[in-house]
Amino acid sequence: MTNYDVLIIGAGINGCGLFRDLCLQGVSCLLIDRGDICEGASAASSRLIHGGIKYLETGEFRLVRESAMERNRLLRNAPHVVKPLEVVLPVQSWFGGIVASVQRFAGFKAKLTDRGAVITELGLRLYDYYSRKIQALPDHRFLGPRRVRADYPDFAERIKAAGVYYEGHITHAERLGLELVLDGLAANPASVLKTYTIVQRPSGHVLELSDVLTHESTKVTCSVVVNASGAWIDKVNATLGINAQRMGGTKGSHLIVDNPRLLKALDGRMIYFGTADGRVNLIYPYFGHVLIGATDIPIDDPDEAVCSDTEKTYLLNCIGEVFPRIAVTEDQVRLTYCGVRPLPRSIGQDAGSISRDHSIARDVLPGSDVPVFSLIGGKWTTFRAFAAEVADLILPLLKKARTASTEDLAIGGGKNYPGPKRVDAFVQDLAQAENLSVARATSLFARYGASAADIARSCRGEAAKPLSSLSHYVAGEIIHMCQREKVVRLSDVLLRRTTIAMEGRLDAAVVNEVAGICADELHWPPTRVAAELEQTCRELKRRSIAIDDLKTTPEANIRYTV
Repeated sequence: MTNYDVLIIGAGINGCGLFRDLCLQGVSCLLIDRGDICEGASAASSRLIHGGIKYLETGEFRLVRESAMERNRLLRNAPHVVKPLEVVLPVQSWFGGIVASVQRFAGFKAKLTDRGAVITELGLRLYDYYSRKIQALPDHRFLGPRRVRADYPDFAERIKAAGVYYEGHITHAERLGLELVLDGLAANPASVLKTYTIVQRPSGHVLELSDVLTHESTKVTCSVVVNASGAWIDKVNATLGINAQRMGGTKGSHLIVDNPRLLKALDGRMIYFGTADGRVNLIYPYFGHVLIGATDIPIDDPDEAVCSDTEKTYLLNCIGEVFPRIAVTEDQVRLTYCGVRPLPRSIGQDAGSISRDHSIARDVLPGSDVPVFSLIGGKWTTFRAFAAEVADLILPLLKKARTASTEDLAIGGGKNYPGPKRVDAFVQDLAQAENLSVARATSLFARYGASAADIARSCRGEAAKPLSSLSHYVAGEIIHMCQREKVVRLSDVLLRRTTIAMEGRLDAAVVNEVAGICADELHWPPTRVAAELEQTCRELKRRSIAIDDLKTTPEANIRYTV
């Protein structure tokens, strides 16, 4: 039986952030998840790193201030995956929404269907103010009618002006979660990650863990339990013997569409717009396609979350409110995804008005004095601050003090990331050192940041050959993932370690070829390969990707030399 200082249940972004923080303080942690790292809601967000301008409408100034500061920190600490994004707020009137805004600010229910120029300008000025403590982005500007018509000729005629400001977006959210875990493991070798693992009902302070693939069981003890399972917090607590109803999540669905005209109309910017039903939706460029989001629908069981046909139709129709002359059709949808926001339980409250702030609930493991902390709420942008808050709560219980701050600590490929003037030199040096083409070195740097130097070492010899089904990846990248990045299942590679699915490039040939490399590196027998292909096919179907020509056993692969 192994003892850990802290058991963290849930490897979403909150769990990953806390794992890294505690490992840096010398705390031994066991991080478990019933699936892969950042497989649940953390992989199903709008992929924005943002200050949350919408929260100004409900008077959540503390959350806006924290979010803006954490956004700017992430732009500095993870520049390889967090990038600036110019955002356009279309305005349909000059004075609309003032009364409704005042009512909502005062805590009354009010439907805000028109955010006019006056309240938009006031909100953006306040937003700039909160961003200045850690300045990383330019202040906003306002576009008048003539400039809007010139810059956005496809906008609806009723759009009279627009506010323009800056946020961040995350190109590969799942990789950032992975890198937090890898950084934590490097900081404290006594810590452990176990994916595809569930916790069983405890016996006193002893917890039994079960591997969901092999069904092998192990027993562990710990001084503190953290329930970071997001929308599944109530279910996990029930397994631990804690009866508490704290969660009231809402599901958010997104689409990725292939529409060249819409992509051109966006001109590299995000459009953040209010719709006729009072919601706020978004569209922005993403890997050569367009990401559209998001719905906000209460759901009782997070395991049943899937993007419905109704949601798909709703999101497609929303585009017409901004770009009425651009037809976006269902056959252009390349991918759908859906996740459940881990929001606090709120009976009778409109889903869109439930706070996105975070909180911590404390219980005790039955029959013991082991505290159980449940992490409620939170979002990608503020995960570091939330993790620091929880870590500072736990450290005194372990009689430990904080020895390292994460405020200015680079993550993964953000470490030793070259400045803008040094990027070309970094790529040239990488190409020369590893005998790569400049184009290949550029591709590796774009995906992995400064970590490209380590990954390139796995791309030598035969492993430097491009995949026959996907030429902009090489076999060595997949090999590196299997060897160094805690891969357990084929879907870990296709859906989370890479952005192949998000790029809309998944087909039978890609799945089969990657499966062959994984089978070779992870020593899968034919029965396991068949099971992985079947599981991957089911998962892709949930995301509106239909692949019919999958082999039960991939063709024999070359044994790549690293």
